[in-house]
Amino acid sequence: MAAREPKKHEMPTQKPEVRAHNFEEVALGYTAELAEAEAQRCLNCKNKPCVSGCPVNIDIPEFIAHLKNKDIEGAYEVISKTSSLPAVCGRVCPQESQCEHECTIAVKLGLEPVGIGRLERFTADWHRNNKKTAPVKPEPNGHKVAIIGSGPSGLTCAGDLARLGYSVTIYEALHTAGGVLVYGIPEFRLPKSIVAAEVETLKQLGVDIVTDVVIGRTLTIDDLFEQGFEAVFIGSGAGLPNFMGIPGESLCGVYSANEFLTRSNLMKAYLDDSNTPIMKGGKVAVVGGGNVAMDSARTALRLGAEKVYIVYRRSMEELPARKEEVEHAVEEGIELMLLCNPVEILGYKNEKDPRDPKNGFVRAIRCIKMELGEPDEKGRRRPVEIPGSEFELDVDTVIMAIGTSPNPQIKDTTDGLEVNKRGGIIVNEEGLTSRENVYAGGDAVTGAATVISAMGAGKTAAKAIHETLAD
Repeated sequence: MAAREPKKHEMPTQKPEVRAHNFEEVALGYTAELAEAEAQRCLNCKNKPCVSGCPVNIDIPEFIAHLKNKDIEGAYEVISKTSSLPAVCGRVCPQESQCEHECTIAVKLGLEPVGIGRLERFTADWHRNNKKTAPVKPEPNGHKVAIIGSGPSGLTCAGDLARLGYSVTIYEALHTAGGVLVYGIPEFRLPKSIVAAEVETLKQLGVDIVTDVVIGRTLTIDDLFEQGFEAVFIGSGAGLPNFMGIPGESLCGVYSANEFLTRSNLMKAYLDDSNTPIMKGGKVAVVGGGNVAMDSARTALRLGAEKVYIVYRRSMEELPARKEEVEHAVEEGIELMLLCNPVEILGYKNEKDPRDPKNGFVRAIRCIKMELGEPDEKGRRRPVEIPGSEFELDVDTVIMAIGTSPNPQIKDTTDGLEVNKRGGIIVNEEGLTSRENVYAGGDAVTGAATVISAMGAGKTAAKAIHETLAD
């Protein structure tokens, strides 16, 4: 066996001191030379353990084999057989805990895994920039399916069904298609032009996308069946933000991460001439430790914050955000305040002048220091308060990034649709809900999770819908 490079080829990036002040993409992508060199690290294993780690089952050794032979378009064709969003997945999927986690050169040889995500991104970007031919629209099979939500699960389900000849209509509540890909993930991590290009590919396959339609208000699921749709897939995501229930959360300057990121990403508050209001500058505390917390903190920094803190109640070992995102945040100057938990948000109150414009705005956040106790039900050590360790952190803005839940609107307007105690729609292994021919997947089922897991749920449901309607 030929010797393998022990580490992945580095991903070119903007310098931290430069990127911290702009919204351009941080990672610059592989060149063709870097991609070919990285592809050479792959063993092309016959048992393909990496494929089992991919929720959409891309034939990873096969697409990398094409890259080794400089057949980039061939690599794209392999990926696109099973993935509707390769340029997205190559950027935001947690490959380190999925396909790359199973890579043989890591598991058996102790080397860094092949940069599968980086190679997928390179392949998708090359195709977008070099191949302008539209995909072939399949012959209609006479069946109609409605998709609720244009996030990763909805787009994937729509793409798979469209390729099988179904007439597919996506209903999106917002004015732009893409779901969390456009409102939740910042431009510097996932450019909106990338999402728009992936959506355009689906439109070329015949998928209709209707925006500004809120299912549960504008239309109901029963309305969709009355309009002639034979099956419905619910991929409406988890857009209802969670809060801690501590004093001061109603003060001006307190945001949910959903609101903050939506204002910046979808409503373009980061543009100099934007009319979308958003807090800029000052000191910012972001509560939480996931990718959404990192996105919020790095967005606040780029909007002009003089100092950004991430307040997280556990240690670095339990931090749930991707390692790469944490490293980028720290490089950009964001301070991690670990083993700390907020207990109150404090506001201005000028007793002498009730007309003081600062009244009612955030002035500080009171936190308590934590230590790790016994593991909880997920195996993470439970954080325990240290008595008498409270302290105040002077801030002007607080962003709560502690998770989201499914919006109950669809459940409340659909008789017989069962949900669990967290509001997630209950489905079987094929994505079928308690309602006949109504399927669901992604965050609407699981609560906030990853893009690729939502895509996997969309694929599962599309397969089940086809097996049902094609009989």
